[in-house]
Amino acid sequence: MTLVAAGILLSRLSGLISFRIFAHYLGTSMAADAYRAAFRVPNVLQNLLGEGVLSASFIPVYARLRAEGRDDEAGELAGAVFSMLALVASLIVAAGVLAAPLSVALLAPGFHGEKRELTISLVRIVFPGTGLLVFSAWCLGVLNSHRRFFLSYCAPVVMNFAIIGALLWKGGCEHANANSLVRAVSWASVLGALLQFLVQAPVVYRLLRPLRGATEWRTPHAVAVVAAFVPVFLSRGVFQISGFIDLQIASFLPGGNVLLNYAQTLYMLPVSLFGMSVSAAELPAMSGATGTVGEIAETLRIRVGAGLDRIAFFVVPSAVAFLTLGHVIVAAVFQSGLFGSKDVLFVWAALAGSGVGLLAQTLGRLYSSTFYALRDTRTPLRFALVRVGLTLGLGYLLALPLPRLLGIDPNWGVAGLTSSAGVAGWVEFALLRRALRRRIGDVDYPASRLLRLWAAALVGAAAGWAVLAAIPGGHPVLGGGLVLVSYGIVYLLLAHLLGVGRGLDGLFRRFRRR
Repeated sequence: MTLVAAGILLSRLSGLISFRIFAHYLGTSMAADAYRAAFRVPNVLQNLLGEGVLSASFIPVYARLRAEGRDDEAGELAGAVFSMLALVASLIVAAGVLAAPLSVALLAPGFHGEKRELTISLVRIVFPGTGLLVFSAWCLGVLNSHRRFFLSYCAPVVMNFAIIGALLWKGGCEHANANSLVRAVSWASVLGALLQFLVQAPVVYRLLRPLRGATEWRTPHAVAVVAAFVPVFLSRGVFQISGFIDLQIASFLPGGNVLLNYAQTLYMLPVSLFGMSVSAAELPAMSGATGTVGEIAETLRIRVGAGLDRIAFFVVPSAVAFLTLGHVIVAAVFQSGLFGSKDVLFVWAALAGSGVGLLAQTLGRLYSSTFYALRDTRTPLRFALVRVGLTLGLGYLLALPLPRLLGIDPNWGVAGLTSSAGVAGWVEFALLRRALRRRIGDVDYPASRLLRLWAAALVGAAAGWAVLAAIPGGHPVLGGGLVLVSYGIVYLLLAHLLGVGRGLDGLFRRFRRR
């Protein structure tokens, strides 16, 4: 998990830097909104064929073959999967470029005139880049199965550096306008996607050598991957429907899409660092579990319980920080140039709404990975359908009619979108938990431990507010740093005193000895 978290941390920090520079030059302008919408449209390809789907369908079969010492068959399977991805991704990229006007009309119906035309042109630029990211996801699946976690998860750093370079180069030009800047950033993202694949490809080739790309697709193992792929593909498709519903609704808000993206950039940091890292590290290990049915269930219970503990220790304070100190975080990260104090409040509202379901989403990832390790991809699909239905109904009501009814700025509707997704996430998590209990039995993670984590985080938030009230107004980065450091110290100390400070006991013993 440490290597996964380290790689994701580097990736997310570089992404955060690129987003801050983006906010400085573009703020919540029309061009910024068009760019973020354009980037989300082709992302359906990456998300449907990429990391999540491949991890759930490819890794369990590939890892089991390697655990049984059948390395040649594992290599043949990897080659077959690469060939299938190359064919499918090429067809979808071609269709996406040609059908860009239709996709923008369907997914961002609130865009008109110049904004719509700019979005269409940006979709045509970035779509091929997302196809390249699918191959990066294939590399990630192979590397994770070989326990080479760091490279696969830090590879996006090169893509973020390409985007940062374009922003600094074009944004610093005296005669550059917002439209030309987002076009330059779009081309940089395509170059970055190519670099992201190329930095992983040599290591993958050495692991699979000799790699045969054109292999038999009807082998039992390839058929098993496809059989698992289809339900997960549908499950991710359902998730994408949920995301596109958010995009459609947000397109009717003045700056809804870009505000939502700023909030999601911060929200995805703990999801990736703690939810994805634990789930990614556990999936190969759980998939390789052998023995009787009872022995496998016992192994999974132990691993899931430990994973829940690791996730909750970091995600609970993240959720509380989003809810109570989100304005401090947003100002420290984004407030600069065209991104003003009013934008801070809107993004905080969206971030607080995301905090409602943060713990549910991260824990739910681990439960879903457990089902995938059991070769059950249909159960998560059923529960994803429930989540989408709830998100659609609640999201529409809270994002569009409610602000009009209250007579407030329509942009507050972004908080309705994120909070509705949070509520739906808790429902999905409860269903996953109940279903997994029936499969492997009760996972040992007491509720009292979780309550102590929440108590420590809330007291830490109170300490953060006290520091915020004591310091004079100044630079948001300096003030935010003081507040968040105070919050973190109080949380860690209380977690240790309450007996829920996972991994802190040894640190405190060393500190006392010194």
